[in-house]
Amino acid sequence: MTETTKIALITGASRGLGFALAEALAPRYHIVAVAKTTGALEELDDRIKAKGGQATLAPMDVTNTDAMAHLCRGIYDRWGHLDLWAHTAVYAQLLSPADHIDPKDLDRTIGTNVTATGKLIPMIAPLLNMAETPADVLFFDDPHAGERFFGAYGASKAAQIAMARSWQAETENLARAPRIHILTPAPMPTATRARFFPGEDKAKLAPPRDEAPRLLREAGLL
Repeated sequence: MTETTKIALITGASRGLGFALAEALAPRYHIVAVAKTTGALEELDDRIKAKGGQATLAPMDVTNTDAMAHLCRGIYDRWGHLDLWAHTAVYAQLLSPADHIDPKDLDRTIGTNVTATGKLIPMIAPLLNMAETPADVLFFDDPHAGERFFGAYGASKAAQIAMARSWQAETENLARAPRIHILTPAPMPTATRARFFPGEDKAKLAPPRDEAPRLLREAGLL
């Protein structure tokens, strides 16, 4: 890794869009990959090395506040800053009518999609503010709020994106603040979508390996 290599944190990097973003950003960025599945992170590491890049693997749950705080401290001690944060970690329970939402699933949905995001922003923002040039943050909208059977997931994503939009509004006129991008991916054949639409024809969906560079271009990062 050279001194000019930028540092990118990908939360939710083990599969789907997060995995594809990590691949697309390497080797221009050293990838700090966060996910719960160690085996999938090791596969990502192999892919990144094959492209001549490097990664730091962080097998942890974004809802574990102590672990994420320790990771942020480690990033500061090693590099002193972050240049990019892409937040793709998400939990999606099976769809259900609003009056049949499982309380445990609701807690996990809100905990992952809303509470963890609200705790991560204050942890990660100081690292982004220390970048030599304005850093970038990528959030990904999945607008299902108000749709039938999407009560818990739709509400959680709407709340997450509302936080992102507030942060975006608060930082848009600050010279060294991170640039907050809120992007909407095309439907992709991810594990999350498969929980919502089992049996869907995946051939009609956008592969994450194609969607990731498109979204990065939209954000001005490719």
